Amino acid sequence: MSHPATPAGVPSTGGGRIRAPLPFPTAARSAVADDQLRANLHRATRTIRGKRARAVDEVPDWAALRDAGAAIKADVQRRLPELLERFEAAATAAGARVHWARDAAEACRIVVELTRAAGADEVVKVKSMATQEIELNEALAAAGIAAHETDLAELIVQLGDDTPSHILVPAIHYNRTQIRDIFRRRMADAPADLGAEPRELAEAARLHLRRRFLEAKVAVSGANFAVADTGTLVVVESEGNGRMCLTLPQTLISVVGVEKLVPGFADLEVFLQLLPRSSTGERMNPYTSMWTGVTPGDGPQDVHVVLVDNGRSAVLADPVGRSALSCIRCSACLNVCPVYGRAGGHAYGSVYPGPIGAILSPQLTGVADNASLPFASTLCGACADVCPVKIDIPEILVHLRQQAPHPVAERTAMRTLSWIMRSPRRWALALRVARRAAGPLGAWRHRRTGTRTLRRLPWPASAWTRSRDAPLPAPQTFREWWEKQ
Repeated sequence: MSHPATPAGVPSTGGGRIRAPLPFPTAARSAVADDQLRANLHRATRTIRGKRARAVDEVPDWAALRDAGAAIKADVQRRLPELLERFEAAATAAGARVHWARDAAEACRIVVELTRAAGADEVVKVKSMATQEIELNEALAAAGIAAHETDLAELIVQLGDDTPSHILVPAIHYNRTQIRDIFRRRMADAPADLGAEPRELAEAARLHLRRRFLEAKVAVSGANFAVADTGTLVVVESEGNGRMCLTLPQTLISVVGVEKLVPGFADLEVFLQLLPRSSTGERMNPYTSMWTGVTPGDGPQDVHVVLVDNGRSAVLADPVGRSALSCIRCSACLNVCPVYGRAGGHAYGSVYPGPIGAILSPQLTGVADNASLPFASTLCGACADVCPVKIDIPEILVHLRQQAPHPVAERTAMRTLSWIMRSPRRWALALRVARRAAGPLGAWRHRRTGTRTLRRLPWPASAWTRSRDAPLPAPQTFREWWEKQ
């Protein structure tokens, strides 16, 4: 789905299905790229966080808006079958054709067949996370159909044979020189003397895409929201490329996750305030496009909506995990996450990176296939604090950790600890034994280093100390200190 405007000078994005991150050819290049990504993330997220804070402070009823957004999404999840049928009836009455896709393969097959029926061998695309989730571009390519991304950042990523690293700013891992080199190498109509200034790069992309817009017979979009009562689809974006795709081609195919529904048109009032402020800190989106079926003589005359499940019914069946379907793809959780800020999106190996991806991807494609994602978090709770629809991401992470496969040794250790900690007497005894056993070593380390930690431990504890120190038991527990006070 398309997303709100990005800060000046920062390209924008989308992101679904689990993929392995793209490795760099050499370790040296990987280290340089990692450093650049962290620097870019630090600058961009700091800017976005600052703008968001100012935009949110302007709204006196922000807490009430969050409550309203969460309530609307919860209502949708309770009544999803009914609302889907209502949407189908309204959209069909307005001249659109609604298709149902149980999984990614079926959704891709429908889009390929519709594109072929339109006599097209290429499509222009609005930025869409749903189409990335189902790997639509790859399916179209296998069918001999070229998919052209039209969002600037998505275009950069596509021409670079790469994947997005952020929901909102997918090309954040590139600098201007790299973008210029990609355009020179992969964009046939780019000027030979193309420079690295943002204005020049944007103009080159604009001229390149203009021909695509004017020649395309088919466009593919996602949707930020789908209104059940009216059959209306909504796309918000920052560059205007989405509106070109939504109005110029003869055929428009929108791939929409079933969770994108809202009951009525008035519900958009809540989300069109929450989304831009939470994503880029803007009061409203530069482009908010809405369309309902077919309008004779105006815009696409062959309109299709592909409603995609692809695991969402399974998520809906989980009373704890289902609130992940409330996500409006604002990326606020990524911008405050201490883990994402260091690792970046590619490290997650998921189209949905960051905290929301850590709870959404495992549920869509199976916890066993994404066993590490629920553990890629400090559980600090910053993501839940900023989520505009109040998704309790830490709670769902803990819930998914319980479902993830665990080695026998780990399960045995956890059961032993659970048995010890269930009894205050056993717990106190264990602490005394641990303190006495580690006392001499802790005193020695404190004299040498000023800390009571170990930098290296033998296997299997070496897996911990490879990236962090292991703390030794404190000389005194809090309860002992409290009793003496």
